Amino acid sequence: MNNRVLVISSANMDFVMKMNTLPAAGQTVIDPNGYCYVPGGKGANSAVAFKRLGGDCVFCCKLGRDSNGALLRHVYEKEGMDTRFIATDDENPTGLAAIMVESDGANRIVVYPGSNATLNEDDIDAALTSYPDALYLQLEISHSAVIYAANAAARKGIPIFMDAGPADPNFPLEQLPRLEVFSPNETECEIFTGITPDTPEKCLRASLELLKRVDAKYIVLKLGGRGCFVCDGNYYYCVPSYDTTVVDTTAAGDAFTAGLVLHYLKNGDMVKAAQYGNVVGAITVSRAGASTSIPSEAEVAKFIERNDISFS
Repeated sequence: MNNRVLVISSANMDFVMKMNTLPAAGQTVIDPNGYCYVPGGKGANSAVAFKRLGGDCVFCCKLGRDSNGALLRHVYEKEGMDTRFIATDDENPTGLAAIMVESDGANRIVVYPGSNATLNEDDIDAALTSYPDALYLQLEISHSAVIYAANAAARKGIPIFMDAGPADPNFPLEQLPRLEVFSPNETECEIFTGITPDTPEKCLRASLELLKRVDAKYIVLKLGGRGCFVCDGNYYYCVPSYDTTVVDTTAAGDAFTAGLVLHYLKNGDMVKAAQYGNVVGAITVSRAGASTSIPSEAEVAKFIERNDISFS
């Protein structure tokens, strides 16, 4: 039986702009690379990843009553996730993310929350009736919604996994209940700790600093092309990435963490879960787009077999 993961988070339409160089202030640049609209949002990317990687995903978000919202709902239904707890906001538009992707695959993102900001306690209480095996949260909805959802799940004994993006230095980490995993990327880690995790020693310092503020069983730092760093307060592990050609890093962190969570729920080994997450991330960055770049469980298995990967 597949693990049921409840994702309470964001859904956006992504406006993706591919460019050779970013314009300076006051400068206009004509770029031949083009643009497109694709389904996105950290919550939706993760929900898609959970479903494609073999999980039973319940998605709770809020969409506007507009064409983008209708299109996104159709996409989620087509993916096969449970969409009963997707609410509709009659007053605010569906969230929009403007994503600038440079020629080396690096991206810069500006998010306009729209209806994401109105996800409320009633929406969350309804979603928690789905009897999930785990709750997955991110910080792309309101602080109050994240805190409420986490504490409501904790009272029900549901294990909680949190992707710490996008980071806000004013987020009240101390109000979170016990978490299984708290996982920021390099930028988010620096925002929360003031430490740039660019060496193993700094990764350890940052992880221990986070453990002072977050009651988590594991801190997992996402380090991009360097893989990830796992720390439980007593031991730490540097988990290297897998070689791939980087096309677009959008959604890579969301896909990585979803893969990690599913593998951990199945096997209970965080280091092996991190290795599996790194495989998912490697495939994701080799493709363009957000949720469109996330691999299936079968594609991950083929990558593992083709590269003769053994999780130790």
